[in-house]
Amino acid sequence: MGSNRPEGFRYEDRKDGIVVFHRDKRATVLRGARAEQFRRDLEYDDPQELMARITGNYKRGNERMGKNHPRNRRQ
Repeated sequence: MGSNRPEGFRYEDRKDGIVVFHRDKRATVLRGARAEQFRRDLEYDDPQELMARITGNYKRGNERMGKNHPRNRRQ
C-alpha cells in the first residue's frame, strides 16, 4: 500500500504574493499576512503537507474507511 504523503505541490514566491501550484495548475495565491505566515511555517513544516493544508487538498487515503465506519453508515 502506498504512502499517504501529499505530493505534486510547488510554490513561487513573487512580489505580489506566493503562488501555490498543484500538479502544475495554480491552486491558490497567498498575500499579506497569510504569505508571511507561510514563509515562517516553511522553516519547520514539511512543505508538501503545508501546501496541501493551505489548498484543502489533504484528504487522501482514508475516505473509504471513514465512509464504511458504523457511525457514518446511512440508515
